[in-house]
Amino acid sequence: QVQLVESGGGSVQAGGSLRLSCAASRFSANGMCMGWFRQAPTMQREAVASMKFGFGGGSTWYNDSVKGRFTISFDNAKNTLYLQMNSVKPEDSGLYTCATRCAGLCDGGYCYNNYRDWGQGTQVTVSL
Repeated sequence: QVQLVESGGGSVQAGGSLRLSCAASRFSANGMCMGWFRQAPTMQREAVASMKFGFGGGSTWYNDSVKGRFTISFDNAKNTLYLQMNSVKPEDSGLYTCATRCAGLCDGGYCYNNYRDWGQGTQVTVSL
């Protein structure tokens, strides 16, 4: 099992920026997917961004609602996944959670199954 700890959430005004971090207890670059999800109150959890590592890796996937505004990246030296959020909107508010070790096909940076490991999340609130 991989332990994941998110940080970097907070309150920000619309149009501002935040950078979320997800520190992993260990990391294996063998075709692994890692991703960010968010869940707003009364809404279902949705995938925000993800990426694939290792052989054939380096690909990324973004939810259409965040394309051009959010960027996912990984620091190998720190075993940390990031989500740079720019030009945020109120609808970006929610609990942001990172996940790793896709239980199925990881293609084009997208996990076509559930992830095995999840963090506890960090709250993002965007106000007008």
